[in-house]
Amino acid sequence: MSDPELERTYVPVDDPADRPRKNRSTVRVILIDPKAGRTLLFEDSDPGVEGSRWWVTPGGGIDPGESERAAAVREVAEETGCVLAPDRLIGPIANRHVVHGYSDQVIEQDEAFYVAFLDQFAVDTSAHTADEQFTILSHRWWSHDDLRHTDDWIWPHELVELWSLAGEPGRWPVNLGVQEESTVLDTH
Repeated sequence: MSDPELERTYVPVDDPADRPRKNRSTVRVILIDPKAGRTLLFEDSDPGVEGSRWWVTPGGGIDPGESERAAAVREVAEETGCVLAPDRLIGPIANRHVVHGYSDQVIEQDEAFYVAFLDQFAVDTSAHTADEQFTILSHRWWSHDDLRHTDDWIWPHELVELWSLAGEPGRWPVNLGVQEESTVLDTH
């Protein structure tokens, strides 16, 4: 792995407890096409763990000085090609503290989840970072039923419930607590 544009090495460490740790704040966006009854997810992977893969909503880190809404709009545009007006975002509908244990590092992040209702669109991944181009395997529009019956990992696990809460603002924000989503478990 010699691509200088990649942010990570994806080289597993001998002892998972020795992985470097990174903390950040992030925002995730649940994009829902209400007519088709589908939401957009990306199939992500950890190249350091053969065969690892899971599905996630668009989103990512909040830059210094950036608001959650501004980060959500930017991340959706970069990851999907869809440019949202900030007022199209609903929420935050949920938040959580999540620990992502990967082959080469552990990322702890405080996440806020937003929703945007829009017509299904052709996804454009041309603005993906080098890291995303390396780890993102595909994308797909999922139905509620597909999500309820899949054996694939969906992060967050509560995505179906969050989708169902999108029309109930009196119940927001839901605190999902502290969660772990890992491809490598720390055995210590």
